[in-house]
Amino acid sequence: MTFDDPDVQAVFAEYAARHEADGVKARELGAEMFARRDEFLLPVGEEAAWLLHALIVARAPKRICELGTSYGYSTLFLADAARQVGAEVVTMDLADYKQAHARTQLERAGLADNVDFRCGDAIELLAQDDGPWDFVLLDIWKDLYVPCFEAVYPRLSEEAVVCTDNMISPEAARPNARELRAAIAAKGDLQTALLPVGQGIELTVKWSAGNASL
Repeated sequence: MTFDDPDVQAVFAEYAARHEADGVKARELGAEMFARRDEFLLPVGEEAAWLLHALIVARAPKRICELGTSYGYSTLFLADAARQVGAEVVTMDLADYKQAHARTQLERAGLADNVDFRCGDAIELLAQDDGPWDFVLLDIWKDLYVPCFEAVYPRLSEEAVVCTDNMISPEAARPNARELRAAIAAKGDLQTALLPVGQGIELTVKWSAGNASL
């Protein structure tokens, strides 16, 4: 698949090339890579990113929250889909240098006007916005999955979608993934499914009282 906009496609091609180069570098570093993980793109991957894009285009949310901008790989997909449906993406990250890179890339792609970049602690930033959030991508450091989920949950709109990455791999993230699935199961108004897409996407939907069949 490719983007319709050549400017967006050109930026994505750069991300794809960097991802491939990062993979080579990671294999060379071996165990040392974990200590230097902030240098790496660590994206959701193309298959998962196109799934997110398709969900946004299909459901046409008004407000999209991305928890974990990183270098902007998934932000590109979210913003392109948001532009198609007239939505806004609010993306949050603690690392200002990563978000600065993402902003530059989105500007080059012509998508910056669709994105509100917020830099800081995700929990604090979520507390400053009453929502509602119609679509959430949770792709932050894995020990923050449950705190971030609990912070965003009260601000979800009816029939909001929460997508969480890395629910199958890497294996080291599985304890955090199990904790998140338990937190989701504890809510009475959520339905969830684990999809074997990319590194594992948890797709969670908040159903309304009047439409419990979702």
